[in-house]
Amino acid sequence: MTFDLPESLILDTALSVAGLTDYIRLLLEQDEQLRQVWVTGEVSSANHHRSGLFFTLQDTDGTAGIKCVVWNSQVAKLAQMPIPGEQLIILGSIRVYPQRGEYQLSVWQALPAGVGLQALRYQQLKNRLLAEGLFDAQRKRSLPIHPQTIAVVTSPTAAAWGDIQKTLKQRYPGLHVLFSPATVQGEQAPESIVKAIERVERDGRAEVLILSRGGGAVEELACFNDERVVRSVVNCPIPVITGIGHQRDESLVDLVADACVHTPTAAAEMVVPALSELYTEHRQRVVALYKAMLFSEETALSQLQVLRNRLRRLRLDRQVQQETQQLAWKRQQLVQVTMGRSQQATQHLEMLRQKLASLDPKAVLQRGYAVVRQENGAIARSAAELAVGQDLLIQLAQGEVKVKVTEVKN
Repeated sequence: MTFDLPESLILDTALSVAGLTDYIRLLLEQDEQLRQVWVTGEVSSANHHRSGLFFTLQDTDGTAGIKCVVWNSQVAKLAQMPIPGEQLIILGSIRVYPQRGEYQLSVWQALPAGVGLQALRYQQLKNRLLAEGLFDAQRKRSLPIHPQTIAVVTSPTAAAWGDIQKTLKQRYPGLHVLFSPATVQGEQAPESIVKAIERVERDGRAEVLILSRGGGAVEELACFNDERVVRSVVNCPIPVITGIGHQRDESLVDLVADACVHTPTAAAEMVVPALSELYTEHRQRVVALYKAMLFSEETALSQLQVLRNRLRRLRLDRQVQQETQQLAWKRQQLVQVTMGRSQQATQHLEMLRQKLASLDPKAVLQRGYAVVRQENGAIARSAAELAVGQDLLIQLAQGEVKVKVTEVKN
């Protein structure tokens, strides 16, 4: 192929290598989409340099690759370090390296792709909930000891619901169970679980709630790491126990629940006691109470014997006997003195009675004497005081006589 252009024109229009590279750099670095672009691929190689981390990101089939660099100032901010063989999602911008005529991706952030991305989201949410204190033991409530009404949130078609019913019936017959069905797998599961919990809250009868499902793959249990479900459990006004899956890592719902176990059956066993266990505990308490009563009785008898021994050593019984004898002697003295004084008083009283009797006019009259009274009631003591014809009243021992004076003898 030949060109007939003049040599002068060719020299005027030709670009230097630097000019061409600079032109390409402007095209790439000023493109809005390339200034902040997400790229996914597999890390094929990685080398640490004093200025940063250099690695190659390529498609899994090896059809295309791009060189990448993470400067030292940005390395500590990466969510995932680039390691050969791992799938990553890279955020960065296109930059041109003029000395080599190459372009590369200047990386700002690296995230794990696929399952790794889910793990990162799980860890980020877990860290946020941890910072809020939602995993703290002190905020968790204790389960009721003997609940009469419990609620169960799970799938109506799952084996977990049957296992829970069977276990509850065997352990605690007569228990009232409220079933709030929910989808526990798939994209609709988080919203369905939240609504099922809300139904239990509105009903208001349940004393404890079981949130459960059987085992499954990690992706099938993703709904129990959903923030909506986690916060619904946190805000539930009644205690929540989870029985999700089998032996595995705990979900976020397990971490915020008031209690968690690894199977639906274990959740049913934890939420209610077995009647046989209650009977055994009752018998044990009866035996313990009887032993305590015997111990108290033996202790009291022992203390009583100690007091008796101390009394014997103090000879208080002899002191009491002596005091009793002294009191008896003083009582006898008091009785004798009182009787003597009583006899003296009786004798004096008899003497006074005899004197009084001797001075009694009636006693004189009894001896045959009489009392002569004038009409005015005055006692006639002298015949000179009387006059013939005067009426007198003579008082005898028995009765009175009215007389008239017929003669006065001085």
